Amino acid sequence: MEKLLNRFINYTKIDTTSDESSISIPSSDAQLELAKKLILELTEIGMEDVTLDEKGYVMASLPSNDAHKNTTVGFIAHMDTSPDMSAKNVDVKKILNYDGKDIILNEKLNIVLSPLNFPDLKENIGKTLLTTDGTTLLGADNKAGIAEIITAMEFLIQNPEILHCNIKVGFTPDEEIGRGADYFDVEKFGADFAYTIDGGPVGELEYENFNAATAKITINGRNVHPGTAKDKMINSILIANEINNMLPVNQRPEYTENYEGFFHLTHLDGMVEKTSMSFIIRDHFKESFETKKELLKKVVSFINLKYGDIVDLKIEDTYYNMKEMILPHMEIIELAKKAMQSIGIEPIVKPIRGGTDGSRLSYMGLLCPNIFTGGFNFHGKFEYIPLEDMELATKTIIEIAKLA
Repeated sequence: MEKLLNRFINYTKIDTTSDESSISIPSSDAQLELAKKLILELTEIGMEDVTLDEKGYVMASLPSNDAHKNTTVGFIAHMDTSPDMSAKNVDVKKILNYDGKDIILNEKLNIVLSPLNFPDLKENIGKTLLTTDGTTLLGADNKAGIAEIITAMEFLIQNPEILHCNIKVGFTPDEEIGRGADYFDVEKFGADFAYTIDGGPVGELEYENFNAATAKITINGRNVHPGTAKDKMINSILIANEINNMLPVNQRPEYTENYEGFFHLTHLDGMVEKTSMSFIIRDHFKESFETKKELLKKVVSFINLKYGDIVDLKIEDTYYNMKEMILPHMEIIELAKKAMQSIGIEPIVKPIRGGTDGSRLSYMGLLCPNIFTGGFNFHGKFEYIPLEDMELATKTIIEIAKLA
């Protein structure tokens, strides 16, 4: 656990926030800084074929030490952190033997991590919790995954009596902005199948995720002095509000769970003359996914009919549910379940209410379900991860390599 802790803290010191507005690859220079650090670390622990390509993808190999274990399994994590909140100057706080009470993250700013708001804290009494100081996210998504993979590899290398299959590890940039698989070289990686180590609480095992699309809307209004605006002004801000209100309220993220899809308004920026808005559209089922996209198109068509072709809509699919690809190969899910059960973890097989690199990689020829890291409340200041659960994720990786 000491190695896990030190690695994780060292990784969080590098601000690897991805940037959706950037056209560079990766989208932020600090991701390359972390990639170079990982290259050195992988080499030092004894991994083979360690590479960093011009796009920022890190790959390495650990050959099988058993002639009977010819399967090649991959473990993948992403280097970037979410642009939803700052990852600059992350100050990791260590809460020893958590007592189930409120955790004061920042006394000066009165920021408190409380079980009243986050009941899952009660499930972690007695553990060592790693938290933020309330001013940044923590970065466990996905620097915990990186620390767990590398610590597992180091353990296997230092304990050659443990027989394992061929292993490939990969660390990707820009997963948080949907570009993590854009330049992933599946052929070079060379795994028969893989797992992203990018999930939440202990036991999570996921092979279903949303079908996803982004929708960009531009509304061109007409600005006139309000004193003479009658029958002339078209306030694009109010039309944006009208569009949003025509979508089903009960299909917003805050009102959905499990297999329920949603429309999520992620950006709204405007003045009377012009307003832009962005939605993400999510649904686990292909038919209802298509229905949601058609509904938004109909809303925009109605607004254009009402006001006269002032709205432009662009919808782009970003990834699909990997379930369709994995169902014929459920042995890789059973392998992960068996690995967890062998170390006393009850697998929690559930759909991801989001997406991972694994969803796109599965359609690129590399089947890639998702496994827990141990973290909670990703993408915000209340993010935390129990150190003991990071250890369990590391042990799960080791068990998969032994059993494959």
